[in-house]
Amino acid sequence: MTLPGTPFLARDGAVLRLEGHALADLARRHGTPLYVYSRRAMLAALETYQRALRGRPHLVCYAMKANSSLAVLQTFAQAGCGFDIVSGGELARVLAAGGDAARVVFSGVGKTRTEMRQALHAGVRCFNVESVAELDHLNEEALALGRRAPVSLRVNPDVDAGTHPYISTGLKDNKFGIAHGQALAAYRHAASLPGLQVVGIACHIGSQITQLEPYLDALDRVLDLVEAVQAAGIAIHHVDIGGGLGITYTDEQPPRADELVARLLQRLDARGHGQRELLLEPGRSLVGNAGVLLTEVLYLKPGADEHAGGGGSGKNFCIVDAAMNDLMRPAMYDAWMAIEPCVQGDAPARRWDVVGPVCESGDWLGRDRQLAVAPGDILAVLSAGAYGMAMASNYNTRPRAAELMLDGEQVHLIREREDVASLFAAERLLPTGS
Repeated sequence: MTLPGTPFLARDGAVLRLEGHALADLARRHGTPLYVYSRRAMLAALETYQRALRGRPHLVCYAMKANSSLAVLQTFAQAGCGFDIVSGGELARVLAAGGDAARVVFSGVGKTRTEMRQALHAGVRCFNVESVAELDHLNEEALALGRRAPVSLRVNPDVDAGTHPYISTGLKDNKFGIAHGQALAAYRHAASLPGLQVVGIACHIGSQITQLEPYLDALDRVLDLVEAVQAAGIAIHHVDIGGGLGITYTDEQPPRADELVARLLQRLDARGHGQRELLLEPGRSLVGNAGVLLTEVLYLKPGADEHAGGGGSGKNFCIVDAAMNDLMRPAMYDAWMAIEPCVQGDAPARRWDVVGPVCESGDWLGRDRQLAVAPGDILAVLSAGAYGMAMASNYNTRPRAAELMLDGEQVHLIREREDVASLFAAERLLPTGS
């Protein structure tokens, strides 16, 4: 059976395996809900970028908002990755995982002064600045520390990435970046500030992009600005084209990473910018198809008509122990993610809505799925390595899931399951009596 995602995920007869490990066995051993990742799949995805960029000045910066677990960051740091961060907390995670601050680009529209100071002390490679006001604040903080902050301006090229509106970031109506028409003036302002050093230009047009053309359109608009900025006497050393390359969840056919890189390099060469360092910020395409979420079937709740013998026209609900707090993407983005039984059984196949225990009608993992399931079965939600655990919460006072990293024959517990007491350990009751 062909499954979306990594070649490290496959069926062996009735048994679904990741890197050769039976997923149902991992669930029985470690409990559910459970995130399981393939380290080999992550490294194979990264190697596709690195191989295509070989021989050219470049830096691949993992967009860690996709999955910020320490062992994931450690894996990419050891493989030579830089990191794209959007908060001081993410910087702290990079350093805790052994990453190098000098290979970190700091993005985000709302950096605080505290975060600026933290990043200046750490020595990040570059601040991707997203407003003129941020330039002024960063200049003040750098001068107060006796430093010069390296900056790129994140430019909004007003290019439609053709993706979900919540993850589109390159249109003029989005909050991100400096408008294309205002960028030259912003660069002149940045170059005039003594606490800043202009080093590059950046853009990022969205996530889960499945076509090459938006990238090429954005690169052309960025290079137009590079030429205008350089004509104004301001040097641009690197071009950061962002990330956002999509993955296959169902029938999408996004470009391969090496195909994207080849086209970007061709365009740089054709326009006379082949000597510039190229930065890329992949996230989902490195980790998305490297992970699965395992969940146990708690109850089967046939629709009202079927229960009454009326022909089965009502909804059938497969209630599992994972919920929207474990995996937000379906509820937040109406995202479709494949759901597979970890062991194919003999139960009759029916059409089910796979739902969780959270007290919300929006708590669903998959709708109208043809599944042969029984209570106690383990299901795998595929392509769950990106924006799964990273977006998890404790809604309904539910502990977050455990995480495993598979590496060949090795199974590593990389995050212990939370216990309920830890969820309110920092809270305080009001004083009693008065």
